[in-house]
Formats: sequence, C-alpha cells, structure tokens
Amino acid sequence: MSDDPAKRPGGGASKPRTGRRAPEARADAPDPIAPDPVERDPIARDGVREGFWRRFPLEQLTPREWEALCDGCGKCCLRKIEFEDTGEVEYTNVACKLLDCQSCRCTDYANRKKIVPDCVVITPETLERILYWMPSTCAYRLLAEGRPLEPWHPLVSGRAESVREAGISLAGHMVSEERVDDDDLEDYIVEGLQ
Repeated sequence: MSDDPAKRPGGGASKPRTGRRAPEARADAPDPIAPDPVERDPIARDGVREGFWRRFPLEQLTPREWEALCDGCGKCCLRKIEFEDTGEVEYTNVACKLLDCQSCRCTDYANRKKIVPDCVVITPETLERILYWMPSTCAYRLLAEGRPLEPWHPLVSGRAESVREAGISLAGHMVSEERVDDDDLEDYIVEGLQ
C-alpha cells in the first residue's frame, strides 16, 4: 500500500465524489464462522523478549517482536474512504484481495507488496504518516500514542482466540474487493468502525 491511503486501491482510503454516507454496510459477506475452541496463532509470538511492548520503544523492537504486535483483526486491510471536505476516514467492510475474509490472514504475506504494489507495509518509518487511519484498537497505534495494549490482545491474553471473543476480529464480516465495484464502495461503509 502506498503511505497515502487515498492512493490505496485495495485497502487504503479513497476520495469519493460525494460525502454521502450509507446508513449501514451491505451484508454481502458470509456469516461468521464459529472459531475453533483453541485457535492456532499464525503470528509467531515465541522467541520475543518478555513484555517487550511495555519495556522497549517501537524503534527498538526486533522484526519478530514488531510482527508479534499484530493482533490479526483484519481492520488495517480494509478499504477506507477519506472524505475530502472533512478529512474524516470511514472504514468499509471491503477487504484487500489478498486477505482471507474468514481467517483475517494475508494469503501471500511474503509477496504482498509485489502483488499489491500499494500495500502499506507498517514499519516504524511509515507508522507516523499512516497513524490517523489505523484502527483505534491497533497495537501499533496504541503504543505509538503511549497507551497500553488491550486485555484481549494475544500478547496480553496469551490466546489468539481472545481477539474474536472480544468482538475485535472481522473474520466472517468482510467481503473481498474482487467482489465490489469501486463506484459502490460507499455502500459498504460500516458506521462506528474505527
């Protein structure tokens, strides 16, 4: 993704012709699938310093620790709309074509930037420029703003499924951008999603 979400066709914000809002998101996404009793966490959280997110600034994290901050909610991979008149960013329930809408995982994480050239790779260098459109619950944003991780975050809870249990995960509540015409994007705005 580019650092400018307005240029992100597959997951960032776009600037619509009008500032109208949809009353509620379209329900094209399949019903959520009940999570397994114990989910295997696909994000490697072993081999990190204990409590690293409390002890070290973001710039001093190892690559593995940086990746472990992701809670896997799927929100950063949603298409967003930035309204030109207000600068307000609204989330849609339309996901990047590489995001598996049931698991909230990128289907080709290692090659995502090659496949989706505008993919925003979240790094300490890009974080400040993109912070304004990142989810309010995102660990990267919370820590950058000097706030603690939420109790449901897998690093705090010790369980990947706590993200779904807390209602933070969007697994099963999204539709792939491959099924949505860009002209209809405003119809997929989810009010209150931050």
